[in-house]
Amino acid sequence: MKLITECIVTVFYIGRLPIAPGTWASIAATMCWFSFFHNLDTSILLILILIIFFIGLFFTHRLLKTIESHDPSFIVIDEWVGQWVALSLLPVNVTNAIIGFLLFRFFDITKLGPVKYFEKMPGAWGVMTDDLVAGFISLAIILIFHSFIL
Repeated sequence: MKLITECIVTVFYIGRLPIAPGTWASIAATMCWFSFFHNLDTSILLILILIIFFIGLFFTHRLLKTIESHDPSFIVIDEWVGQWVALSLLPVNVTNAIIGFLLFRFFDITKLGPVKYFEKMPGAWGVMTDDLVAGFISLAIILIFHSFIL
């Protein structure tokens, strides 16, 4: 079970990359979104986000009980969820992919505003929800930006 937990929370070991594992996970999530969600209904992506969030919550909780750290950098399933939230309601194109990626990474790294608050939640909830909130903030900014140009 430990191997399965490790595989899931590191998103197939992306989280074990030596430099910037969260950024690599966000790149992988963005590439996956760009590659597979062109013709899919938005509701499918939202359902997948929910499923991955709760899978991440469960397995992160299991892992955190066995280690000393409260949010180790090798857990990157939270970046995957947050990145998909940031892109979830957007048309699939290169511009949205780049802007969504950059905004999400900015809020995930800086922990501005409510992101910092949610990071302080105990255990797996803190690990998963700060990225969820960073994704929602990024999405809101992009949607506001889109409403002014269209």
